[in-house]
Amino acid sequence: MCALALSSCSNKFKEVVNSEADYNVIPNPSSMVISNGKFLVDNSTIISGASSLVKEGEYLAEMLSNASGKNIEFQADNAKGSIVLVIDATISNEEGYVLDVKYDNIRITGKNGKGIFYGIQTLRQLLPAAVEKGAVAELTIPAVTIEDSPEFGYRGMHLDVARHFFPVSFVKKYIDILAMHKMNTFHWHLTEDQGWRIEIKKYPRLTEIGAYRNGTIVGHYPGSENDNERYGGFYSQEEVKEIVKYAADRHITVIPEIELPGHSSAAIAAYPELSCFPEEPTEVPNGMISEKSKELQANGTPKIVQESWGIYNDVYCAGKEGTFEFIQNVLDEVMPLFPSKYVHIGGDECPKANWKRCEVCQKRMKEEGLEDEHELQSYFIQRVEKYVNSKGKSIIGWDEILEGGLAPNATVMSWRGESGGIESAKQHHDVIMTPNHSCYFDHYQFADKKNEPLAIGGLTTVEDVYNYKPYPKELTAEQSKYILGAQANVWTEYIKTSDYVEYMILPRMTALSEVVWSKEENKNWDNFKIRLTHMKDRYEALGLNYAKHVFEETQQTTEVSDSK
Repeated sequence: MCALALSSCSNKFKEVVNSEADYNVIPNPSSMVISNGKFLVDNSTIISGASSLVKEGEYLAEMLSNASGKNIEFQADNAKGSIVLVIDATISNEEGYVLDVKYDNIRITGKNGKGIFYGIQTLRQLLPAAVEKGAVAELTIPAVTIEDSPEFGYRGMHLDVARHFFPVSFVKKYIDILAMHKMNTFHWHLTEDQGWRIEIKKYPRLTEIGAYRNGTIVGHYPGSENDNERYGGFYSQEEVKEIVKYAADRHITVIPEIELPGHSSAAIAAYPELSCFPEEPTEVPNGMISEKSKELQANGTPKIVQESWGIYNDVYCAGKEGTFEFIQNVLDEVMPLFPSKYVHIGGDECPKANWKRCEVCQKRMKEEGLEDEHELQSYFIQRVEKYVNSKGKSIIGWDEILEGGLAPNATVMSWRGESGGIESAKQHHDVIMTPNHSCYFDHYQFADKKNEPLAIGGLTTVEDVYNYKPYPKELTAEQSKYILGAQANVWTEYIKTSDYVEYMILPRMTALSEVVWSKEENKNWDNFKIRLTHMKDRYEALGLNYAKHVFEETQQTTEVSDSK
């Protein structure tokens, strides 16, 4: 009797005609064939798959249980489930998947767990947005066959936790937002002039001193005053492991950034001997130094964690062997925490003024036969790279690492436009495109900046992001193979809260997700805006703070069109 009732219930959805509004998936899949019928999630629904897919199966089971209010279970090695997860080695792309939804069964096929997971994320978008805040009375999934794979293997988002610190709970939430968008890399910017955020047991003062500043400028640089409030925080190594595992469970690789040789004021405040001139006081521009730091400097503690934004001459001394010993010891603790093949070492915005007047740096240049300070920076980067390579990992650096000669195995992250990436690809170096004109999410996103929260400057709209093409036209097809993908960066000088981070990334991250996943022929701005209005409903159901400009513009356009 029960079986008959369930069968009748399923048949009720067999011939249902679905509308296009049921299929607003972002990023746009490679192929989508819409069918009649809906799959009903009910008490008889069982998810099954190989034991190697337990994480993916349990993730899906939890998602559908929350969405339906039913107790949906994953059963390993049971091929009789109504939702089946299948590994298929013949799928060519490592992250590719096939999602096949029929009225009486669902099949998600992937080359491996990654593909299965991305199929699940697509399935999630076929559910009504309301499920993100709780169960719906009758949960159905529209019938469809989707074959899909990403255009780029590197799909990244960056977060600067050094200018402003964010708790573990928000870092996990950030990772969840990435996962929803099929992004696969989290670039975690952990050290800066304004704060050192990762525990290094050999150097406890990095977090005792370097993780906290005695004040912060108020308003836009150079600031109207100093707030004189102690600010900071750091992640213990156990918390780092927790976050890395959380990301890995969602098929996201975490790349740590340990900035060098510039942007190192916080480390120098903790260990002044790393500076070319340990006795010289840290300078805060325009005298915007906190009262506490003034007192420290007056009483013989010249080095402080920087309290303003910008670029500073006090960088790691390239002439002292102790500098390299320090960096190697730090990396010895950082690298085991991150399974990623990459370590990001920064390499950007390193002034050379102190090196020019430092006797030990000049001695180093003479001994190594280096012509100028740019070559000294190249020496610095290449020496660190050699050490990282000896540990089985590779470095990524900002495009300034091209200056003075590129490290042999380095991957270049091109941020000052695309020229650095183009040059690197022509030299047969891997490249990640992150040009500031399209991929800097600390920029304003609306032309009327007076009505926007304080930002660093610039203007990068959702449409600017969407129209970005990571393959530069200057490259040949062969050279373009060195473009691994693209990434957006979230620098947090003026982004103090997690709500503000969400506002700055959404919906721009949603646009970027289609840039790095979908084939160019599957992209269309007008069609994307339609699908984006449905994604907005999901933001709201999830309680995410997002920028509304593009939706207001779309509404105005629709009203004008209707009036005609």
